[in-house]
Order: sequence, then C-alpha cells, then structure tokens
Amino acid sequence: MTPDPRNSSKGITYALLAFVSWGFLPVYWKLMKQIPSDQILAHRIIWSFVFVSGLMKFRAVPFPADRLKSPRFFLLLLASGSLIALNWGLYIYAVNAGKITETSLGYYMNPLVSVLFGLLFLREKLRPVQWAALFLAFSGVGYLTFQHGGLPVIAVSLAITFALYGLIKKLTPMESLANLALETMLLFPAALIWLFFSAPGTLVTGTGADGWGLLVLSGVVTALPLLWFGIGVKLIPLSMIGFFQYIGPSIALCLAVFVYGEPFTRVHLISFGLIWIGLGLYTLSVSGLLGKVSRFLR
Repeated sequence: MTPDPRNSSKGITYALLAFVSWGFLPVYWKLMKQIPSDQILAHRIIWSFVFVSGLMKFRAVPFPADRLKSPRFFLLLLASGSLIALNWGLYIYAVNAGKITETSLGYYMNPLVSVLFGLLFLREKLRPVQWAALFLAFSGVGYLTFQHGGLPVIAVSLAITFALYGLIKKLTPMESLANLALETMLLFPAALIWLFFSAPGTLVTGTGADGWGLLVLSGVVTALPLLWFGIGVKLIPLSMIGFFQYIGPSIALCLAVFVYGEPFTRVHLISFGLIWIGLGLYTLSVSGLLGKVSRFLR
C-alpha cells in the first residue's frame, strides 16, 4: 500500500516539533538557574503528572492504574520512572552548571549505547559496519577521557540512563502518554516529600511569581514533545526518526557554543567527530542506504 503523503507530512511535522523542542530545552532550564536543580526536578515530576492526567481526561483516555496490579509491571514502571527522573535531574543540573556541550555528547552517544544494550540484553545481532560504528563512538569517548584526564561522567550517565529507560520500555510496551502518567504518579509522593523538606513552607527556593509560572509549565514542556513524538513515530518510517533524533543534540551543541559561550576545543572536535561518523555509519546501515551506495559503487 502506498503511504498517504498527507500522513507523511503530518508525521514529519510532529516529529520535527518534538526534536526541535528537545533541542531548545536548555533555554527553558536556564531561565530557572536561580532555583536548585533538585527542586526543579521535583516540580517537573509533579506538574508533568498534573498536566498529563488532565490531558488524558480531556482526550477521554482511561487512566491505566489497573496495570499496576501486576507486580512485574509495577517494578518495571518504578525502575523506568526512577531512570527517567535521574536522567532529567542530571540534564537540568548540567545545563545550569554550564555543561550543555556534555549533555549533547551524551545524547549523541545514546543511540549507540542502546545498540550495545540490545546486543548484551536482547541478543540482537550486529553487522560488521554496526560494530565499526560502536568502535568509533567508544573511541571518541576514550579519546576525550584520555585528553581531559577523566571520564565525561554527565555525558556517559545521560546516555546510559536513557538507554536503560528505552530497554525497559521494550519490556513494558505502552502508549507514551499513559506511560508517563503512571511513571510520574509513582514518583509524585517522593517529589512532594522532597520539596517539603528542601524548601519548607514555600516548596521552592529563590524565586517569585515568574519562577512559579515556569515551574508549573515544566509539565507542559515535558509532556507535549512526548505526545508529538508519539504521533510522529506512527506516521513516518523509523529510519527517518533515526535521522531526526540528532536534531536535538545538534541544536543544544549550537546553543552551548554560540549562545552560552561554552568551550569547544580541538579535543571536542575529534571526540565528537568520531561519534558523528559512527552515528552516520549506523544510521545508514539501519536505513538501508549503505547497501544501496555499495551496490551503486560496484
């Protein structure tokens, strides 16, 4: 069946909205740099739950609380929620600590770390070119570690936590909005308790009405890109999504260097370059374009 061009156009629009939004997210967290990162994270969890629950009610989508009756599903969901909360917290901290470049490195690494986890935990098979892609990516990280005298902890942690989150998602297939609702519901009590003890009486430190508005809207900026992504991924090929996923870290890297003045040295260029080549090889192999190119050159 020939794909409907209107659906493809709609899918591309929603996917681009999602990835461009994620790319500009550092600007949003920078607006709240006077607020401790742990409190921003707690508010993000709380308001994400509130917004997603309201959105599900508006769309007449049943809240899937009955899924929590399964102990296995409950534990998997608790694990995935904890991982995404750790990922969010690291990201917010890194942005407001002036390390956006390192966050972009982490999200460039993420697809290849996911490939590695698929190999280790799901026994997926890799073609030689995909092994080469992994080798190049980890060479890039190794080079950066050697030159700077230490592992880029934030980048590696972001890549690993998000890859583990994706791995658990494969074991608990569920619509993204409902999934986020359950994850944030499980984390909601802990977030509220954390705020109560870290900022007693105010639930937030060092902010006024504008800061409160930004904190409340953090639920919107968290859930809407996920919703857009969920729509887009159903309407366009996964190979196209694979190309689009590099938009976010590319925008973040440009913001880091050209807007916030973070350093991007020759060491960064070589490290990122190795990872970019690895990502390019892997994406071409998955999309089938590499095979077409090799047949053309014969």
